[in-house]
Amino acid sequence: MTNKLYKMMNWPAIEEIIYSESRDPHAILGPHKVGGQTLVQAFFPGAESASLVYDRTGETVEMEQADDDGFFAVLLPGTQLPAYHYEVKDAAGQAKTFGDPYRYGPQITQGDLDKFQSGIHYTVYEKLGAHPMELEGVQGTYFAVWAPGVLRVSVVGDFNGWDGRMHQMRRLGESGVFELFVPGALEGQNYKYELKLKTGLTYLKADPYGNAAQLRPQTASVIADINGFQWEDGAFLERRAAFQKGNVPVNIYELYLGSFVEAGEGAPYAGYREIARKLVPYVKEMGYTHVELMPVMEHPLDASWGYQTIGYYAPTARYGSPLDFMYLVNELHKAGIGVILDWVASDFPEDVHGLADFDGTCLYEHPDPRRGRRPHWGTRIFNYARPQVSNYLIANALFWVEKYHVDGIHINAVSSMLYLNYGKSDGQWVPNIYGGSENLEAIEFIKHLNSILGKRNPGVLTIAAEGTAFPNVTGSLEEGGLGFGLKRNNGFVQDYLRYICYDPYFRSYHHGELTFSMIYAYSEKFLLALSHGEVTHGKAAMLGKMPGGLVQKFANLRLSYAYLMTHPGKKLLFMGQELGESAEWDETRMVDWSLAQQDGHAGLAALVKDLNRLYRESSELYALDDRAEGFEWINHLAADESCLTFLRKGGGADQIFLVAANFSGVERKLAVGVPRDGRYKEILNTDDVRYGGEGIVNPRAKAAKPVERDCREQSVSIRLAPLAMSILRYLPYTEKELEKREQKGQKLPKGEKKGAERGRNRRKD
Repeated sequence: MTNKLYKMMNWPAIEEIIYSESRDPHAILGPHKVGGQTLVQAFFPGAESASLVYDRTGETVEMEQADDDGFFAVLLPGTQLPAYHYEVKDAAGQAKTFGDPYRYGPQITQGDLDKFQSGIHYTVYEKLGAHPMELEGVQGTYFAVWAPGVLRVSVVGDFNGWDGRMHQMRRLGESGVFELFVPGALEGQNYKYELKLKTGLTYLKADPYGNAAQLRPQTASVIADINGFQWEDGAFLERRAAFQKGNVPVNIYELYLGSFVEAGEGAPYAGYREIARKLVPYVKEMGYTHVELMPVMEHPLDASWGYQTIGYYAPTARYGSPLDFMYLVNELHKAGIGVILDWVASDFPEDVHGLADFDGTCLYEHPDPRRGRRPHWGTRIFNYARPQVSNYLIANALFWVEKYHVDGIHINAVSSMLYLNYGKSDGQWVPNIYGGSENLEAIEFIKHLNSILGKRNPGVLTIAAEGTAFPNVTGSLEEGGLGFGLKRNNGFVQDYLRYICYDPYFRSYHHGELTFSMIYAYSEKFLLALSHGEVTHGKAAMLGKMPGGLVQKFANLRLSYAYLMTHPGKKLLFMGQELGESAEWDETRMVDWSLAQQDGHAGLAALVKDLNRLYRESSELYALDDRAEGFEWINHLAADESCLTFLRKGGGADQIFLVAANFSGVERKLAVGVPRDGRYKEILNTDDVRYGGEGIVNPRAKAAKPVERDCREQSVSIRLAPLAMSILRYLPYTEKELEKREQKGQKLPKGEKKGAERGRNRRKD
C-alpha cells in the first residue's frame, strides 16, 4: 500500500468493520471525497484481490489491500465517480461480482423516523422490511429494520453467502433503525438479519416487516415485490361501505385454507389460485356474503392454524406467493364476495427467529414478565405502550386492507388484550395505575386502530372476538366506545349450544337459556358465530352435539341453523358445518365433500343455501337488526311446550316474518297470535322433505282469524313437526280480498282498518 493511501486509513474504524461492530459503515466504506480525489474502500472477507470496474466502459482499477482480512482501498482522481462495481477473487481464484452498497444514501427520511417514533407512520411497511427497487440504474433491494438495542446489524442471505461481515447496515441516528441498499439482492432470494449484541452474542432473526417467507420448517424471509398485481375489483371497493356496514345482510363463511381443497399429488397444500377456483363459485352458489380466512399470516406451526403468527406482513408460503394471495382476493371481489382476515394483535410465539427478544431486549413485548408473558399459552404479549410496537400492529392492519384489499379484520382474543389478569393467577399480573385489571394501553391501542382504519378506509369492517361483559365494544369512539363494527356474541352461542344438547324431554327445564340472549341482544352490534372454535378440541362436530338418533340429530341441526338465521345479529358458519360433518375439525383433513351426495347431509346443505338466500333477500331479517323494533316476542313463555313464536320486522309496515319454532320431540299445533289481519304464507319449513324432513309443513297460506291469542285479537294455526321451525311471511289482503271481506260484512279487528286502507291505497298508487 502506498504511503499516501496508508495515511488516509482510519484504522480504528477499519477494525470496527473487520470485527463487524460498526453502526455506521457508510462513514468509511464506499466513495468519499478527499480534496479533489475520491477514496473508495470496501471489505470482502477472505478475498485475495479486488478491483473496481466502471460499468459503462469496463475499465478496471485494481484496489490495494489494506488488511489481510479483506479490506481494500483505492484513490481515484476527481470527485464525480461514474457507476461502478467490484470484481473480487478469493484464495481459490474464483471471481465474484458485487455492487457497492455504501455509495447510496438512506431511503428513509427524518420525517419517517419521527412519525415512527411517535407511533403514527401508518405506511411504515413501505420503509421498513425488504423492498426491491432500482437506485441510480442499479437493481437491488433496500433493507431496513428496527433494532435499537444491538451493537450492529447486517443483512445476510443468498446474495452474500450468509456472511454477516459483508453487508453491515447503517444506524440512522438514535432511531434504532438500521438500513442498507444491497445491489444484486433480488426477488426470490432468502435473507435474515444478523444482530450482534454488545456482549458479542450474534444471532439471526427473520424480518418483522418481510413480505414473504420460506415454507416451514425453513425460517428465512424472502425478498418479494408486491406492487405488480393488476387489480380488477374497483367496482366492489367503491360499494364496499354500503355492502357491509350498517343494517345490511352479513353472512360469513369461515374457512381454513389448508383444509378446503385437496392438494395435488406430492404437494402439501393446494395453492391460493387453485383454492380460488373452487371457493369462489361455491361461496357464491351457497349465498354467503363474505369469507373469513383463518390467519393467512406466516406461522411456523401448522397446529396453531395461523394464530401463532411470526410473519405479520407475509401471506403464508403454504399456499403460494403474495401475488397468488392477491389473486384469491381479487377473484372473490369480482364475484361480489367480501374478504375478512383473522388477525392476532394480542400475543406472539417465542420461536427464536421471530419477534421474541428481538434485539436482545424485550423490544416488542413488555419487559415485565407479569405483563409481557401469557403463561397458559406460552406466548409473549405486545407492549402497546411503546409507540413503535403499536405502530407495527396498526400499520399491519392497514397493510392488509390497503395492499391486499381485504374488507374486514377480525381481531382474535380481544378479551386477553383488554384484561391484565386474563388467564393469570394471583401474582402473575400487575394492576394498572388505578389498581384495576383493565389494560389501559391495549384499550388505547384498539381505539387508535379503529379510528385510523375508519378514517383511511371507511368501508372496512372490524370484528372483536370478545367474550366478556366489557362495555361498549361496538360503541362509537366519540361516545367512549372501542369503535368495533361487530362483536362476536359468545354468550348466545354458548347458551344455545348448551340448550340444544339436552334431550328434548328435559328442555322445558332450561327454557331460559334459549331466550336469555334477547335480554342483551341490542347492547352491542353482534355477530352470531358458529365458528371453528365450536367444533374443535373435543367439543364434537355440530351434528355430533345434537341429541338422539341420526334422524333427530339432523332435525335438531336444521332447527339450530334456522334459529341462528332468524335471531337478530350477523351470521357466521364454519366450513363443513353446512354439510353436517360427523367428525370434529382438525387441520390435517379436508372437508368431507362426499357428504353432499348423501341424503341427510345434502338436505342440510340445501337448507343452509335456502336460509342464506332468504336472509339476503328479506329485509325482515336484517333491516332493523340492531334495533329493538326489528324483533317482537309473540310467546316466549311456553316452556312446557318448548316452543317459541316471534316476529322479525323490516323497514316497511307490511314487512313481517312470523317465526314458530318447536324444540320439543313431539308434533305441535300452535294457535299463534298475530299483529295484523291478513294472510301468513309459509316460505320455509325445516321439516320439508327437500331438507331431509318428514314433510310436516303448512302448504296453504293461513288467514288470520278473529280468535284472541297471545294477547292479540287475531291468530293463525300452525302445524309444527318435532324439532322444526316454520317461517311465514305476512301478506296484506289484496284489494279484491278486502272488497270481498267487506261484501261479506266481515269487520276488521280493532286497529287494523287504517292498515287495510293503507294497503288499498298503496295498491291504487
